[in-house]
Formats: sequence, structure tokens, C-alpha cells
Amino acid sequence: MTDNTTRLDHIVLWVRDPVAAARFYEETVGLEPLRVAEFTEGKASFPSVRLSEETIFDLAPLSLTERMTMVPGAADSAGHPVNHVCLSLEEGDFDALRTRLEERSVPVSEYSYGSFGARGEAVRSFYFRDPDGNVFEARHYA
Repeated sequence: MTDNTTRLDHIVLWVRDPVAAARFYEETVGLEPLRVAEFTEGKASFPSVRLSEETIFDLAPLSLTERMTMVPGAADSAGHPVNHVCLSLEEGDFDALRTRLEERSVPVSEYSYGSFGARGEAVRSFYFRDPDGNVFEARHYA
């Protein structure tokens, strides 16, 4: 396996209600919320949730589209989620996530087996959506 020094820093997800999204990611997915108080106080443009020590999801409100001027057409991405984001978990965390989703009546797909990913073939995986329609895959490896 190649040992690259490049790491994934963050993914920006468009959301209707950043506070509600942060609550979903904290309570259902089990991620640590960041800057929620600062966002509600108007001191931050958006809150985030921590996926790992190195990676976060920024929860960008659709109202930020007017400020997306870094490259031509950037504002057009609002409301157009990526196909899906895949979360790689340890087996126990994978099972706990599925349980929390089911307890909160979040629809989940059937299990898939042997799907290829960054670490080879996953033992099991499944898909779910967040309240804003972003699609996630959860998986675990052997």
C-alpha cells in the first residue's frame, strides 16, 4: 500500500438546518459536534462535526451559496450532494451505528458483502441518508 502524506481534511455538506444536522451527526452517527454554539451566536459561518482526528464534516447552510465565489459555478453546488460518503468503522462501531439508525427510524439499506474500498474488500456495508438527503455508506473491514 502506498504511504501518502496527503490526508482528507474536510468535506462540506449542504444542509437546511446546521444545528439540527449537527444534532443528527452527534446523536445518531456518534460524531463530535464542533462550533455549534459559535454558529448559533453568529460567530461562525457554519458548525462542523469531527469524523476523526484529521477529518471533519462542515455543515454549510444553504444561505452560504451567495458567498461561494472561489471558482466560477461554485455556488451551483448547493443542493447537489455528492453520490455518497463512505465511513469506515470498527466492527463494533459499525453495528452500534446501524442500531442507532434503526432506533431513530432512519431507513437503512440491506447489507452488502465484499465491496471494494480504500482498504480492499469490506466485510459488510450498508447505506443511509442524513436528514438533508446526503447519502452515506458505512462499512467495516476484517
